[in-house]
Amino acid sequence: MSLVSYLFNGLSLGAVYAIIALGYTMVYGIAKMLNFAHGDVIMVGTYIAFTAISTMGMSPAAGIIISIIGCTVIGVLIEAIAYRPLLNVSKLAVLITAIGVSYFLQNVALLIFGSDTKSFTSVVSFRGISLAGGKLNISGETIVTIAVCIVIMLVLTIFIKYTKPGKAMLAVSEDPGAASLMGINTNGTIALTFAIGSALAAVAGVLLCSSYPALTPYTGSMPGIKAFVAAVFGGIGSIPGAFVGGLLLGVIEILSKAYISSQMADAIVFAVLIVVLLVKPTGLLGKDIQEKV
Repeated sequence: MSLVSYLFNGLSLGAVYAIIALGYTMVYGIAKMLNFAHGDVIMVGTYIAFTAISTMGMSPAAGIIISIIGCTVIGVLIEAIAYRPLLNVSKLAVLITAIGVSYFLQNVALLIFGSDTKSFTSVVSFRGISLAGGKLNISGETIVTIAVCIVIMLVLTIFIKYTKPGKAMLAVSEDPGAASLMGINTNGTIALTFAIGSALAAVAGVLLCSSYPALTPYTGSMPGIKAFVAAVFGGIGSIPGAFVGGLLLGVIEILSKAYISSQMADAIVFAVLIVVLLVKPTGLLGKDIQEKV
């Protein structure tokens, strides 16, 4: 039963990666930007929830809502202040700016909360289930995380395909110039993309720290990088690709820690990515893009 337990733990961790990867893949797919500050938005959202729940005594539901609102506002501000002025300049400038925003958020968190590790209280009240006569125990955090990830992916897919703002996102991702000529507010659409991605980051941070309760100003760094790997693994720009990539990455990481080496797990994750990209450079579910000349 240990293998099944590891698989569930891997799916739980992978579900968090998938939620974070959805933010990466949406921003890249629509604005063609790599927002490497996304991982630190996760950390900010978790600190907001921690402060609301542990310090101010609010309910977990209220803490999550405040965290989502706070991250949404932060995401929109980051886009407007740091990225929008760079839409028509070198992609390298955008990348460097993203790294700068990442360090800025980390240092603000250090100034406000210090470097001490905070113990995050799980927001999941469901105790989980026990199967096979108690030999297989699945935590409430695992079940809730996987369920939330599936719901988010489905809602996001429906939103993109069947709503006016979602169709505007598709149009901007295809051709921003043509979309603008058709009356679509390109800047507003990109801002909405950042808002949705940042809201998802808040949810991911709360779920991550509910399962792994240590919270520091660097909490979002490695999960952010791994979620980016998951987005590339599945095919960056593809919502189903981010979902599949995140789940597979989580399972690979947990199984590597369990059966190979906990020290080598991260190296194995990145090695798998390299192999996949050598075989299929666009990722598992990515599509080849024909450049116009």
